[in-house]
Amino acid sequence: MSNVTPRNSLFLPMLGGLYSRLDASAETLLRGICGLLLVTHGLPKIMNPFGTIGMVESLGFYPGALWSPLLAATEFFGGLFLALGLLTRPAALATTIVLLVTVWFNWVVQGGGYSGSETSILWVAITLFFIIRGGNKYSVDAWIGRSF
Repeated sequence: MSNVTPRNSLFLPMLGGLYSRLDASAETLLRGICGLLLVTHGLPKIMNPFGTIGMVESLGFYPGALWSPLLAATEFFGGLFLALGLLTRPAALATTIVLLVTVWFNWVVQGGGYSGSETSILWVAITLFFIIRGGNKYSVDAWIGRSF
């Protein structure tokens, strides 16, 4: 089902067909970019999964030797799964949890308030979208015919 506004309510009704044709592609592009950026962000952590022990413990996540590799795996593999549209909703949920921690870290721990957290808030909005929407027709979930 398309989310595009019916043609008769558009200011420029001739654009309705274009919007309909690009709907799933634009959503797929957003999912792919979100996922690949998370992979890029998680790559250094997955290369050194115990490298963030001090940081996660400073946030109150003990033992750091458990949480640091989980953070690395969530960012890297969660991003990869989002990009592919594989287990899209669980991947989006896991990354949303990590991103909510970054909102708290930037807003409260570092005292940055909204201006320090706005990027993470935007990321959370994107990942929440994919928790609700899933992977769409251009995803591995659709290809295998199963999703959460």
